[in-house]
Amino acid sequence: MQSDENIIGNDKIPAELYPLINGLCTVGADLAKTIARGPLGQTLGGAVGENSDGDQQKALDVMADEAFAEALKSLGVRWYASEEQEEVVELDPNGRYALAIDPLDGSSNIDVNVSIGTIFSIFEANEGANESFLRPANEQIAAGYIIFGPQTGLMVTFGNGTLFYVLSPDSGKFELANDHVVVPKESTEYAINASNYRHWSKPVRAYIDDCIAGAEGIHGKNFNMRWVASLVAETHRILTRGGIFLYPTDSREGYGAGRLRMVYECAPMAFLVEQAEGHATNEHDRILDQTAKELHARTPFVFGTPVKVDRLASYHDLPEKEVSALFGQRGLFRD
Repeated sequence: MQSDENIIGNDKIPAELYPLINGLCTVGADLAKTIARGPLGQTLGGAVGENSDGDQQKALDVMADEAFAEALKSLGVRWYASEEQEEVVELDPNGRYALAIDPLDGSSNIDVNVSIGTIFSIFEANEGANESFLRPANEQIAAGYIIFGPQTGLMVTFGNGTLFYVLSPDSGKFELANDHVVVPKESTEYAINASNYRHWSKPVRAYIDDCIAGAEGIHGKNFNMRWVASLVAETHRILTRGGIFLYPTDSREGYGAGRLRMVYECAPMAFLVEQAEGHATNEHDRILDQTAKELHARTPFVFGTPVKVDRLASYHDLPEKEVSALFGQRGLFRD
């Protein structure tokens, strides 16, 4: 339930955005309590329907969406675009901001006690609903996520670096833990759903083959694969430890443009990652230079340590024979 109490310090947050960020954190803190109760409270992971994209909705998806929409009515948000709703909702005709949100990312992990979260993106509102979101991603004025895990935290950017706050169990407030988050420049981790290997393009398969080859391959080092199936958790790990995340296009029906949503997921995460000195692309081009053509549009998504993201893009420019199976002479890409 929203309160008038300041739940986060205001010294690093732009004054005009502070009420909105404070409100998001207030709802996040309430959700953290609900999630922490798990099966001791109401059933959170039970299926209750499908969202506008045909993905199964969990009870907590709907609960989170309703909580954020209600809280934001009085916080200057004119347009509210939720992954859980088909159309944009007008909350306040006089509001200054347009907010896109994935109220509960990673909901398939609710019942197994794995980190999940809320992703949000903020624009200055335009007169039209869709026009407020179907615009270049680099016009975001703020973006972030709330992660619900061993700690509840807020990762946020206002275009001047990336900040990390932790919800203190002692004070009950979000306290600044790192005012200059930077993606590590070196890492031996990559994140991809390897079960889809046969569906990937040849450049993506070649890139992963070279990682799997380890110390005997062209990189000369061993790699570890990670996959959590929660974009918030994956992003948090990369912002903390570096590496590369890939959710590429593949040949399955409905996956030709990847699976992640540009407006609700990729644009805000790309903003966070770039402000932390990482890179984020659609396999080829910078995500923040892209414009979604529709509200629930999907895009391939690759982000992380710059040299790794740029190298993956370079694989798409290699001759056909060099990205074919078993080709092992891509010496240009040695670390």
